[in-house]
Amino acid sequence: MSRMVILTERDLRKLVPLDGQAVACVEDAFRALATKPVAMPPILRLDIPEHRGEVDVKTAYVPGLEGFAIKISPGFFDNPKIGLPSTNGMMVLLSSRTGLVQALLLDNGYLTDVRTAAAGAVAARHLSRPDSSIAAIFGAGMQARLQLEALTLVRPIREARIWARDMAKAEAAATELAAKLDFPIRAEADPQAAVAGADIIVTTTPSETPILRADWLRSGQHVTAMGSDAEHKNEVEPTAIAKIDVYVADSLKQTRRLGELHHAIAAGLVSEDAVFPQLGDVVAGLHQGRENPGQITLADLTGTGIQDTAIATLAFARADAAGAGITFES
Repeated sequence: MSRMVILTERDLRKLVPLDGQAVACVEDAFRALATKPVAMPPILRLDIPEHRGEVDVKTAYVPGLEGFAIKISPGFFDNPKIGLPSTNGMMVLLSSRTGLVQALLLDNGYLTDVRTAAAGAVAARHLSRPDSSIAAIFGAGMQARLQLEALTLVRPIREARIWARDMAKAEAAATELAAKLDFPIRAEADPQAAVAGADIIVTTTPSETPILRADWLRSGQHVTAMGSDAEHKNEVEPTAIAKIDVYVADSLKQTRRLGELHHAIAAGLVSEDAVFPQLGDVVAGLHQGRENPGQITLADLTGTGIQDTAIATLAFARADAAGAGITFES
């Protein structure tokens, strides 16, 4: 007889908030990627262009963990026009020993949101200046909100600016976040003005044309680009990749194909076989990352299957300890 736990989004929101432990969980996943023989196949993606839709399937096996996750993650970017969220999905956690399903995590994309925000926090912790206090967020959706919250877990953020193509959405996000985080947050109509004087810049959009220009960047800034998780997406002007001092990929194999690096390679600005550090190398101390306060750093985050296995494992352990979810036996 096999036993499976079914966890709903409501269960998972209680079990896995965006907090220091979630950040540590994802940080450990990046460390494992650099130090263990992790099996992480390429992302499987299905595009549905007539509805601005895409579906990503990600997975990874980490030696030593009792389970591994397979995640199905749809993104349909016209959904907000009909009152639906742009992302949803689910994760399945299987036993590394038997392959039997341990848990079905019906999270509607919530765990992806948390692990993505946590990855932004990990990047900021290891690449931004420790005294970074002003953030600029590009985008006004759920991930924009969570990225700013995540930054407050690792840096002394005391001011933020939000830019989005829809100024009304930027203003709504700024108002909501200012009330929650209790420091000044303003919507900014001019993206260059949002970047000016910011210590950390985070891009969180599905844009297909650059929204962050190379000549806006200044000494000491850190950029986390996390929207370009498909070949056609591009948030950062390719010349910025050639200009910055430190470029770090979540997975170099992926960013050469999907991320901001992909566009710099396509433009002939960076060699196709150029070697860069991965975030796990920096977390594990195998690469220094930022070497001085004046450098411009950029983390190119395309989202990795190991993050999904890590957050699903955390959720399952907490559910087991709390006796949460519905147990299904067959």
